[in-house]
Amino acid sequence: MRIAVAKEIEVCERRVALIPDTVARLVKQGLEVWVETGAGERSFFSDSAYETAGATIISDTAKLWGETDILLKVSPPQEREDGRSEIDLLKEGAVLVSFLNPLGNPVVAQQLANRKVTALSMEMIPRTTRAQSMDALSSQASLAGYKAVLIAAAALPKYFPMLTTAAGTIAPAKVFIMGAGVAGLQAIATARRLGAVVEAFDIRPAVKEEVQSLGAKFVEVKLDEETVAAGGYAKEISEASKQRTQEVVAEHIKNSDVVITTAQVPGRQAPRLVTEEMVAQMKPGSVIVDLAAEQGGNCACTEPGKDIVWNGVTIIGPINLPSSMPIHASQLYAKNVTSLMQLLIKDKALQVDFSDDIVDAACVTHAGEIRNQRVRDALQALNTQQPAVN
Repeated sequence: MRIAVAKEIEVCERRVALIPDTVARLVKQGLEVWVETGAGERSFFSDSAYETAGATIISDTAKLWGETDILLKVSPPQEREDGRSEIDLLKEGAVLVSFLNPLGNPVVAQQLANRKVTALSMEMIPRTTRAQSMDALSSQASLAGYKAVLIAAAALPKYFPMLTTAAGTIAPAKVFIMGAGVAGLQAIATARRLGAVVEAFDIRPAVKEEVQSLGAKFVEVKLDEETVAAGGYAKEISEASKQRTQEVVAEHIKNSDVVITTAQVPGRQAPRLVTEEMVAQMKPGSVIVDLAAEQGGNCACTEPGKDIVWNGVTIIGPINLPSSMPIHASQLYAKNVTSLMQLLIKDKALQVDFSDDIVDAACVTHAGEIRNQRVRDALQALNTQQPAVN
């Protein structure tokens, strides 16, 4: 059984799918591990460290992709400089484990199915107790929540903590976190550690106790509809509920020095939580960090990948924030992937058991077909939107 780690070619991707420590564990189990030359460089893991761990360093990309049984990546397959897709390099019947964004870009799933690749999407790991060690979305979201607060603190022209000095007392910064999932909770904890006064909002009332346990005030909005989707994620709510939510949070946004938004719906455009009118009411010098920038942004003024100043308010729309902390991001992701490998490989042989709820949920394509109904629906919707070609 040969496992290969590909070098990421996406410009902003600095993570790697396995680190030397996890390679060593797989090698001890009798598995052969190939690592592409330079795969860990941007995560500060050298080729020599991988070799010491027992991996074979492969410089020929086509050989690595074409002769492996299981290929591990971080980012979805990309178009190469020569115009070919990375998917074309995989042999038929190979297994691909990676973030695939199958709901946001179902075309990739179709291409993988056409190649008869068994593709497991790290986004589709179910949020269950048994799957916690494999939950890469959560591990990477925690990094994003932490880094978002540091970015906000660096951009804010004020102190975060309260300070009593000979020149007077400095009031603590007021931070408002929108969304109390993994990223939001880490942002709350980090902002509190830096001494800020923190409030948090989420449409899911069940997270109230978690927010309060971290020392933040929970801003509650009572809605007459279900707000929790399958797997514990926030559910897209009606326009009436969105309006009610905006009315409640507007005053909190107005009075905040920092707003961090984290609300995302898998496969959908991010919900619009902060309008231009809300931004206009914020104090000059205030900061918004929008973690949903890649999905269109929670803030109406967000520009993905850019820092802009709008009406005196700095709005930051970071892309792939976990990649800015590649050492720990790779360490956590490698642990997630390795845990999944333990589930898939028994007695040095691959066993894709669809009776297992984790494998069944994560496996997007197999034997030439898209297995996941939500992905099939997303692909059909995309095909319906595209105009027919004469």
